[in-house]
Parts: sequence; C-alpha cells; structure tokens
Amino acid sequence: MRPILLLLAMSALASAAGLEVVRPIIAQSDGGAPMPPGFEHVAGETLFFSCRIAGFAKTPEEKVHVAFSVQAFDPAGLPLTELYKNELVADVTPQDKEWMPKIATEVQVPPLVATGTYKLVIKAEDLIARTNAELSVPFQIRGKAVESSDTLIVRNFQFFRGEEDAQPLAKAAYHGGDAVWAKFDITGFKFGKDNHIDVSYVTTVISPSGKVLWTQTPPAVEQSESFYPKRYVAAAMGINLLPNTKPGEFTIAVTIKDAVGNQTYEAKQTFTVE
Repeated sequence: MRPILLLLAMSALASAAGLEVVRPIIAQSDGGAPMPPGFEHVAGETLFFSCRIAGFAKTPEEKVHVAFSVQAFDPAGLPLTELYKNELVADVTPQDKEWMPKIATEVQVPPLVATGTYKLVIKAEDLIARTNAELSVPFQIRGKAVESSDTLIVRNFQFFRGEEDAQPLAKAAYHGGDAVWAKFDITGFKFGKDNHIDVSYVTTVISPSGKVLWTQTPPAVEQSESFYPKRYVAAAMGINLLPNTKPGEFTIAVTIKDAVGNQTYEAKQTFTVE
C-alpha cells in the first residue's frame, strides 16, 4: 500500500502547483451582484467581498486545508483595515469536482478617506502542498476633498441655511431671525499612539463694531483612536440671529487646539446681515 499512498501524495502536490485566487467579487450587499470595474464606492461604505481558491491539493483522505487573509490598502500602500485571516478545512468527495474553497468577508471603509484607487490584497496558502498565491483587487473610492497640511489649519469653511443642508450658500447673507450655520474641516493635526488625536475648537461671533456677541462653551472636542489615521475632523457651529439684529458684516472666529501636536490655529470668516 505504501507506493500507492506515495503516488497519491505526489499527485496531490502536483495538483496544487497552480494555486490561485479566482473569481473576486466586490458587491454592495451580501450575495449581491458584482460591481463593474471603475465603479465608485463612497467613503464609509461596507464592501462585501468574496472569491474562490483554485488549484488546491487534497490528502489521500480527500481533505483540503487552506489558510487565507484579506486586507485593504490605500493608494499610498498604507493598510486601510485590520488584517482578516482564517483557515478552512473540508472533506471533498470525488463528486465535488467543481467545488473550490470560498473566502467571504466584509470590508468597512473608514468614513473620512480620500478619493482614489484602493486595493484588496488576498493571500492564500495551501497547508497541504505548502504553496501560496496572492491577488490584488483594485476598487475606487469617492471621498471628500480636503487638502492636506503639515500644520494645523482649517479647510472648506462654508456657510449654510440649516444644519442638514448639503449645499453651501453662494453668498453668506442672512436676515434678522435667521439661523446661521457654518461647517469646516480641521486638518494638519498630529497623531499619538494608535492614531490618537485630541482636537478642540471654540467658535466666537463678533459684531461689526468688534464686540463679542457669543462664545461657544464648552469647547467642542474630538478625542479618538482609529486603525486608519483620520485625515480631518468635520466641525460645525450654529447660532440663531435675534429678529432685531442690525445689518452689517459679522465675523466668526474659530480657535483650534491640537493637544497631541501642541499646535493652535485661528481662522476668521465673515457673513452679512441684510
């Protein structure tokens, strides 16, 4: 029986020489249709990924044993998500000629990533034949445009009518009794251990004469850690103008502190009351 077992083992090893990761699918729902090449996913989206492993070996007892991992990377090659890894052990009968091990996992895209071409890297190892395979699957992400900075700064300062409005005002002009909303992005802060950030800001409204009309208390604070470093902090403030507010040019001053990087920054924007 020994020569037969040896022959079977050699046959199994030969069949694994062409180990491959095949049939990659990125979908927007579990079991959903694959998205076409070039499809733009959005920042914060959950991707449903699956693929198959071909060219694997089997033991003389018709067992399959493969290990695999999946990880997403940003355009610069920085890991976007933590490594997902697992193993699969299965019995395969001669009738299962078309069967192939399946990898299936979800990839949570961080909410503040930039627009660009990202990739999933899938690695597989046949633990019987000791062969390996790897496949990179590109995918597109559409994120918010926030210009990077080496130092603390405010980007994209815009005025709105309401807190939930997506379209900023072409002209920052209001009337007495209106709500005034401003949204802006803070970037250029430094990171601590585990991408820890500690950013706080205070907004102040100043009258045309230079008098401070309102100051935000306490400061708004963003303290968090994340696997993937946050590109920016999305910030906002809102006030309601008194009905009898006199016309003129008002100023919103924003004072920002980066506790990790020991940085401060002040930005000022104006709006008019007509």
